[in-house]
Amino acid sequence: MSLVELIAQADERGLAASGLACLDRCVPLLGGDDETLRPLWTSLGDGAGAGEWTERLEQTRGKLDGAATGDQAALLAHRMLQAAPAERSPAEVRVWADACSVASLQIHRLLDTCEDEASSVDARRKGRTEGMSPLVAAELRRQVTVLEVLAGHGPAGLRRALEVSTEGRRVLRAVVSRRSRQRS
Repeated sequence: MSLVELIAQADERGLAASGLACLDRCVPLLGGDDETLRPLWTSLGDGAGAGEWTERLEQTRGKLDGAATGDQAALLAHRMLQAAPAERSPAEVRVWADACSVASLQIHRLLDTCEDEASSVDARRKGRTEGMSPLVAAELRRQVTVLEVLAGHGPAGLRRALEVSTEGRRVLRAVVSRRSRQRS
């Protein structure tokens, strides 16, 4: 199933986790660490109160708001954070998750040293993967995995979704570090 189809079929929690996972993998561009988005992940669990997402999102924005400067990849990551819906309504979260998917793939495309042969990331999201650059391919796999895990395991899949995001965040942090060393 393509990424577009998985997003279309996801429930509200899966969509929120999908968008959050994309943002989480890109948090190194905003100067965040491994724990920056952990409170938001916690707010997706079964025991979380209705207002926890909103409160924790505002706290996260406060921590990362100063990171609005930088190159195009950092600006895309900042837009993901700013576009996060204050309330987790299914319609708003669906739009956000879809936009985060596109932005995250675009960020990985911008940072990849290998060229991606597709004219846009939309082709990748629809399942056309020939000539895909390695960094974009890995991000696409992570997005699909997060949605599949959550669809198959519900709230119990949150831990695995977070693990997938942590792995991706570390990869992107290494890419960002390498780029900054090359520029120096």
